Amino acid sequence: MSETTAPATAVSHITPAPAPGASRPRSARISLTALQVVLGLFYVIASALPKLIAHPSAVEAFDKLGWGHTGMYVIGALELAGGIALLVPLLDSVAAVALSALMAGAFIVNVTVIHGPYVATPLILILPLALIAWARRSHTTELLRLVRRRA
Repeated sequence: MSETTAPATAVSHITPAPAPGASRPRSARISLTALQVVLGLFYVIASALPKLIAHPSAVEAFDKLGWGHTGMYVIGALELAGGIALLVPLLDSVAAVALSALMAGAFIVNVTVIHGPYVATPLILILPLALIAWARRSHTTELLRLVRRRA
């Protein structure tokens, strides 16, 4: 009797998935940081600044909402804080979540009250903010660890 053996199966080289705490490729980190800088500057310069200096277009929009100067300054301050926090490594994920919530509110207001041509803008901004929040989620864990340690 002859023995037959099954041919050896080819073993392909499979790269294991990186652990949750492992670093991303350099190009991904650079791209994500660039996205954070662009969004941070957008929120500080293009979004918060007109509200905080009471630009006529911002005043008109908030008067139409019935929120007046107080609402305009509060929203401007929140956007300024969020834009700056996007640039702080320990706060970037939390800032992205907070700005996403602010943009969800902006979308609801745009749909229900303003009916302007820029209704989709807040939704478009939520996408990169969600990416930042997810990709930098380890920063939130680190921030919580620091807060718990000091409490």
